[in-house]
Amino acid sequence: MKVIVVDDNKKNKKKEVEAHLNLFLEWIIYMFGYAIVLLLTSNLFRSLYVENFWWGFLAAIIIYVLNKTVKPVLVTLTLPLIGMSLGLFYFFINVVILLIVHFLLGSHFYLTGFFSPFVVSIFISIMNVLMEGFIIKPIIERCRK
Repeated sequence: MKVIVVDDNKKNKKKEVEAHLNLFLEWIIYMFGYAIVLLLTSNLFRSLYVENFWWGFLAAIIIYVLNKTVKPVLVTLTLPLIGMSLGLFYFFINVVILLIVHFLLGSHFYLTGFFSPFVVSIFISIMNVLMEGFIIKPIIERCRK
């Protein structure tokens, strides 16, 4: 008769490290994605201004944090509006997040008018869908194998 002792702590630690690595990869990918979208749209529209890449990266960090904290609350509160508008109100939530970033960063990142924040929010939504579907999910699935 053999007794095999399996150390579950090693398996749990390995899964925990993989989870942290996946979160870190997701964070890095989103940061560069948001920064690129902000810089590209600031070149397209004069009503959106980002001082340089580092302020764009800081804006991307703030957008990421707000998307993980404030956005779920806003989506929950405005769920009837999102449903009645067939999902079009969701872009207005992104506009609110961009306006919060504008308020926090002041003259280094500013938005004027309504059209450019709306278009930037559409670009951010498209970037989120593309990054999630084509980059983040495949990387996480490869890491699990």
